[in-house]
Amino acid sequence: METESIAKRLETIRAQIHDAEIKSGRTPGSVRLCAVSKFHPVQAVVEAIEAGQVLFGENRVQEASSKFSELQTICSKPYQLHIIGTLQRNKIKRAVECASCIQSVDRIEVLEDIQKHAASLQKNIEIMFEMHTGEESKAGILCADELYAYAERCANGDFPNVTVTGLMTMAPLTQDTNAIKRSFETLRKLQETLNQKFPGLPVRELSMGMSADFITAIEQGSTLVRIGTAIFGERQYGAVQA
Repeated sequence: METESIAKRLETIRAQIHDAEIKSGRTPGSVRLCAVSKFHPVQAVVEAIEAGQVLFGENRVQEASSKFSELQTICSKPYQLHIIGTLQRNKIKRAVECASCIQSVDRIEVLEDIQKHAASLQKNIEIMFEMHTGEESKAGILCADELYAYAERCANGDFPNVTVTGLMTMAPLTQDTNAIKRSFETLRKLQETLNQKFPGLPVRELSMGMSADFITAIEQGSTLVRIGTAIFGERQYGAVQA
C-alpha cells in the first residue's frame, strides 16, 4: 500500500460519492460502495473493514473463497462478499458457498447452476444480471429480450433459492464520456422496462461505475459503485493465490 492509508482513501471516495449524490439530486446514502479487493491481501480487507467498509467484490472465485475464509478467522466485524467476475460453471458451487450475491449472471446455464447449488446448501442467494451495454466487447447479456426471458422465469418461481436484485454492467474502456454515459443510461432504461414488465421481482439495484467513471454512473442512477484501485492502490499481482 502506498503512503496514503486505505482508511483515508475510503474517506475520500465516500465524500466524492456524497457530493455526486447531492449534485445529481439523489438522496444522500442512496449509493452503496463495493470495495473491489481482488489481488489484494487479507490484511488490506481487514484495514477497510476497520475503516467501516462492509461490502466487498471479488472477481475470481478461488481467490475470494480462500481470502474470505481466512478473514472469518481473524475478523469478527460484519462484512458481505459479492462475486463480480465472469463465472465458470465449475466454480459456481464455491461462489454460492462464499458469497451473498453474484452480480455476473450472464446466461441461463449459470442461473440454473446457482439455483441447484443454493438449494443443496439450503441457502437463498441474490443475483444480478450482467448486461453488455458498451460498444466494445464486454461480458454480459447482449439482448434485452434474452434478459426479459430470464426475468420471466425468475418471476414465475423457477428459481426459488435465487432473488434477483439488480442489473450490472461495465462501461466501455474509452475516454469518450458520451459513450460511457450511454452505457449507463442503457442499463437504467433496461431496469425501468424490467420493473414495468415484472413488478413482482423488483429490480432495485444498478451496479455500475468503477474508479474512473463512478461519478458519471451516479449521475445516471447507479445504486452500487465498484471501486478497487482508488481504495487499495494498484493491484498486487502475484500477492494472492487464485
